[in-house]
This record gives sequence, C-alpha cells and structure tokens, in this order.
Amino acid sequence: MKTAILAEGLKKRYRETDALAGVDLAVSTGSVLGLLGPNGAGKTTTVRVLATLLRPDAGRAEVAGADVLTRPDEVRRRIGFTGQNAAVDALLTGRENLVLVGTLLHLGRSAARARATALLEEFGLTEAADRPIGTYSGGMRRRLDLAACLVGRPSVLFLDEPTAGLDPVSRMTLWQAVRRLVDDGVTVLLTTQYLEEADYLADQIVVISAGQVIADGTPDELKRKIGQEWLEVSVLSPASLATALAVLAPLAVAAPTVDEAKNKIALRLRDGMEGVVSVAVSLRDAGVDITDFALRKPSLDDVFLALLGHPTTQP
Repeated sequence: MKTAILAEGLKKRYRETDALAGVDLAVSTGSVLGLLGPNGAGKTTTVRVLATLLRPDAGRAEVAGADVLTRPDEVRRRIGFTGQNAAVDALLTGRENLVLVGTLLHLGRSAARARATALLEEFGLTEAADRPIGTYSGGMRRRLDLAACLVGRPSVLFLDEPTAGLDPVSRMTLWQAVRRLVDDGVTVLLTTQYLEEADYLADQIVVISAGQVIADGTPDELKRKIGQEWLEVSVLSPASLATALAVLAPLAVAAPTVDEAKNKIALRLRDGMEGVVSVAVSLRDAGVDITDFALRKPSLDDVFLALLGHPTTQP
C-alpha cells in the first residue's frame, strides 16, 4: 500500500524542552493511525508539524505525497484538520458554515451549496441545517466541524482529540462517521485520550512519550506484547475467598492476586481453555458460589500503563 503520511526524525524544541526528539512514523493510505501518549508527550506538536502549522527544527515529512517543508501549500490543499475545539461560527447556521467553507475553497456558490447539502445529510444534520449553531449540542457541533473539514474532499484527515467532552452516544456517532470515511479511502491520523476510541478506530497505534516513539504496532500486537489473557473469578461472600484461593492456586502459572474488597481472584492458567474447565469444576466441587467468571484480555489501557512504567490491571 502507498504511504499517505511519512515522518522521519522530526524534532521540535521550545526553549529548554524537546517537544519532539526524533519522531518516525508511517501511515498507509486508507488506514487510521492512533497517536497515543500522556499529556505533553508531543502528540499535538506532531500533528501541527504534519499539518504545516509548525515548522520542525529537524527531520522531514511528507503528507499525501507532498513535502511539508518545500510544498506546504500543496499539503494544505490535500488535508483536513480538526482541533480540540469545534471551529464553527456560532452566529451562522450549519448550512451557512459549510457553504462559507466551500466558497473560501473556490468551489463556486452552486457547488458549495450542493456539497453542504450532501455533507449535512451524511452527518445527520439535515433537520438542523438552517438553525443557528448556538442551538446545536456539543456532538452536533463536532459533527459539523468534521463535515467542514471534508468540504474540499481531503485525502488525509488529522483529528486532534475529536471527541473530547462528548457523551458516549455522540462519541460513537462520530466514530462511525470516521470509519465510513476510511472505507472511502481517506487516511486518518487520530490523537485521543480515550483508549477505547483508539482500539475501535485505529489500524495502527503509535505511543509517544517525551517526544519519542516508544511503541508501534496494531492494537492486537501491542496487547500481546504485555501478556496473555487471564481468568477473573468473583465469589459470593468474603468467607469463600480462602476456599476459592486454595482451589485455584494449583491451577495457576503464578500466585493468584486477590482483591478482598471485591471478593475477586485473578490468575493466569496453566492449561488454557482446559484450565478454565478445571477451575469451574473444582470450584463447584468445593461448594464455592461465584458471581462472575470470565476470561479477560489485555486492553489498550493495560498497554498504555505498562509502557509508561505503571502497573497494569493484570495479575
């Protein structure tokens, strides 16, 4: 596949702070890259460099086939960008906002109105199209903001924490809109603080910390790196914990962990699925009443915490 976004050795320094200390990344055309990291890691700086809003101190980058340093105008013609706040004019209607963008992009009045109508329908905003933006909910504003980025039909889209502050329903609506764009061939670079968002949307994850890439891979690859699945058993009463622990310890790879506040035991099994059956039978024979019994897989939360040197939720 062609590479839609390429960065090599990007560096950016602010006084005594290295915001970027040599960032490398590559994003295939028609895919989603999730850029993760703690606050101040360099995510927004990376996006701003790639979107030609900042000039790097060192390194090179190409976006949609154009060099960000030598052909910035061409890059801007080929990309869309949404920041952390919806950039819409609250005094205009939704339709007027989109027509204005189309006019600024020299689509012509008729073409701008046609494009606005199509995007309003695509993002479920037709009924609110002629209402002032001041009457829109936060989710509606974010959808309109995304629609505005698409007026010029960009091939690459930068989304910098696009769902910050949205409720779960609005967040899912925006996720589905992004997936439709990717299905149509748009390449997306997404920064987010919501790890479930990256897990849902991203084909590839890059984790940065202190301006450097510390991990790169698909979500499943990163999860596998920090360990396999484990079993969690919750018992009915605190009095059953000791009995359950005695039953489970011989079946575990290492000593199980116990959460007395939740009457929960977590353990890695020796024999995979056969071990799950052995646990269930052993608990039944010991007369232990359970309230929850489930295999858990590592999440991106576990990956994120493990990479940054914090304990994971696993045993």
